[in-house]
Amino acid sequence: MTTSSSSSSSSLFLLILLLCTASHTIPTLSSANIEAYPSIPGTQTTTDFSNNGELDLAPVRREVYGGGRIIDISHRYTPDMPSWDSVDGVGQFLWLPKSMKNGSLTNNSEMKLPTHTGTHVDAPGHVFDHYFDAGFDVDTLDLDVLNGQALLVDVPRDKNITAEVMKSLNIPRGVRRVLFRTLNTDRRLMFKKDFDSSYVGFMKDGAQWLVDNTDIKLVGIDYLSVAAYDDLIPSHLVLLEGREIILVEGLKLDNVQPGIYSVHCLPLRLLGAEGSPIRCILIK
Repeated sequence: MTTSSSSSSSSLFLLILLLCTASHTIPTLSSANIEAYPSIPGTQTTTDFSNNGELDLAPVRREVYGGGRIIDISHRYTPDMPSWDSVDGVGQFLWLPKSMKNGSLTNNSEMKLPTHTGTHVDAPGHVFDHYFDAGFDVDTLDLDVLNGQALLVDVPRDKNITAEVMKSLNIPRGVRRVLFRTLNTDRRLMFKKDFDSSYVGFMKDGAQWLVDNTDIKLVGIDYLSVAAYDDLIPSHLVLLEGREIILVEGLKLDNVQPGIYSVHCLPLRLLGAEGSPIRCILIK
């Protein structure tokens, strides 16, 4: 009995010793930890030890992950992001009807947002009413088209995407996904509250040239519409009529080098919706 009690006491002492040691070796959030997760360019995150030595929680919002291997090319939803034909931006789109501060067991938000806001995708029913009635919504879009190898190209900065511009880009046959970076990115139009109808987009002849002379099935662009304001509906009609091309609009392409990437875009499965917010990433 004495030997057993002694053994139990030794085991208990060892357990306490291990726990005490562990409590002194748990890593704390340091500046080195923070730098490993870069934030939005131009912003800073600081670690402030206050409140009797407790860490003030400060989340880091990232654009790049995995040491630069993964790049988020979708825009963050904010009340001041641009909305179609509006000078007031999107406005409030998020509410917290159930709040722990008001006695609820959990925080539960509600959202009301146009489906063509921010980085989003268009389905054929967006501009063809018979496709809309037939059910060609975002839930019918081909994920094989929305995910795979993609080419990011820089468009000449002084013009819309015409047939002449498309020809000059020399996009080879076989390329199925192309992201077009334009003057919209340089002007940071997606970061401005006011809608700007002077954005760069496809003219009808450029859209027709793409359909007739390339194998492109995913067209991505860096403002709210793939089509130029002056050729808005005609360009959409050309691109979406065959139901083979998927349009991804409102991409965030700043600080991304032209080249070949793996693109991954996933819309929400919204039954009956002709558009959907979408999360898009590039993988090097």
